[in-house]
Order: sequence, then structure tokens, then C-alpha cells
Amino acid sequence: MSLNRKIYAAIATVTLFGASMSGAFVWAHGGKSHGSGGEFTNLEALKKATEIYDKLVASEKFGVEWETGLGNIKITERKKAEGVEKVVSFSRSSGDPDSVYIFFKSNGEYAGSNFTGQ
Repeated sequence: MSLNRKIYAAIATVTLFGASMSGAFVWAHGGKSHGSGGEFTNLEALKKATEIYDKLVASEKFGVEWETGLGNIKITERKKAEGVEKVVSFSRSSGDPDSVYIFFKSNGEYAGSNFTGQ
């Protein structure tokens, strides 16, 4: 791995860590049994999605612009016949497609990913 690639990886890691910490405060709520077999939380979804995203970048399935141009990470929910899914979107500042979406079932199981969010 070249020095530039290592620097980009370090910057992306710090950016994702910062986003995850701010996400913890934004989506934090009381009254749940987090971490004890309860509901799959937004923070858990962010952690799992970040691992998947990092693997896609590291395997070069995504170009370096997905790593250096990451502009926004968002967590939402969508209703499906099987229940509620967590959707984690990673958006870059430029390029087409501009976002990748990673989906998780309500139990935390990976449900798929795409560039449309549908």
C-alpha cells in the first residue's frame, strides 16, 4: 500500500469515527436495552455498514474518490413487509452515483446494498 493510500485510509477512518460519534449523539434515545439482545440500534447499523463500506473501498470495488470525497453519512429507517429496515447511506461530494445504501433487517442481519436506496 502506498504512502498516499495509507494517508487517505487514515483520513477516512478519522472521518468515519467522527461521524459515528456525532451519530451516537443525534440518534441516542433512552428506554431501550442497547447491547443486551434488544433492538438493533442506529449505532450498531453504522458500525456494521462502515465495516462493509471499508471492505468495498479496500478491495478497490469503489474508487479512491469514495474514500477521499466522502461527504455525508445518514441513517434512516424504511418499512418493509418483513418489518423495519435500517438504511445507512454514504454520500460523496461528487461523482455518479453519488451515494451507496446499505440495508439491515431489524435483527441486524445484512439485507443488501445498492446505489438507488430502493
